[in-house]
Amino acid sequence: MVDGGSSDQTVREAARRGYRPLGSPPGRGTQQHAGARSASGSVLLFLHSDTELPENFIAEVHSILGQKGVAAGAFRLSINARGPGYRCIEYGANLRSGLLHLPYGDQALFMKKNTYFAAGGFPEQPIMEDIVLLSRLKKQGRIVIGRTSAITSARRWQQQGLLKTTIVNQLMLAGWAAGISAERLAGWYYKQGRADNTKKY
Repeated sequence: MVDGGSSDQTVREAARRGYRPLGSPPGRGTQQHAGARSASGSVLLFLHSDTELPENFIAEVHSILGQKGVAAGAFRLSINARGPGYRCIEYGANLRSGLLHLPYGDQALFMKKNTYFAAGGFPEQPIMEDIVLLSRLKKQGRIVIGRTSAITSARRWQQQGLLKTTIVNQLMLAGWAAGISAERLAGWYYKQGRADNTKKY
């Protein structure tokens, strides 16, 4: 776990459960890169603090990374709330992931450690870090989406509404494609009152 200055009890709870929390300057790319540098294993999996892995994730990770020509993988997206709106979001995200090979950070991106560093790793920026890393990884090989789902919290959508949250996400992608800096996008993004899930990975 990498903490970027959270003010809740997450660090204490992680330590109580036997984990060794790392401290890092805040910023999604910065924190996740710090975790990668400190990791001792040969495979890296980046898990957001509000996301749960599927039960058989270890077998699926090794199955995907064992395929020829694969640079990285991720799971399908599942949101832990009922309602047709959430199912539509899941469908759109999973369709996008499969067709464009651009999974969301909530889908628990994973790759071999040497592939991560060969690609340059996460950029040290506050937002859109997953898009940058994926574009780098695509030069190393294929991005494969697994058959099982990572389950992410519905809190973001519940706090701000399904429509607004979806629009904000799409505006972030459009702004990045238009060349707007990550720092400027992050400033606008967090002014929208979104739940701050960026301080713990």
